[in-house]
Amino acid sequence: MDKKILAATLLQALAVAQREGRVETLETLVEKLRVRRRDIRGTLTVLHRQGMVDVLRMRLTLSGFAIGSALIGETL
Repeated sequence: MDKKILAATLLQALAVAQREGRVETLETLVEKLRVRRRDIRGTLTVLHRQGMVDVLRMRLTLSGFAIGSALIGETL
């Protein structure tokens, strides 16, 4: 999966989980997205550095939530 598409997919999945009051883990993201753990971890690190995800809490920041919410329902 392309890194940009994976980043958008992660933002989308985390936004859905956050709206539903759930916290995703690395394991649940691997199972749900069917992507290698290494790729998800690397992309989460990049999103964390960009200020989109707080990886310690596995929650989106305000900007990450806004982008992820805008992607809900979109085909990636």
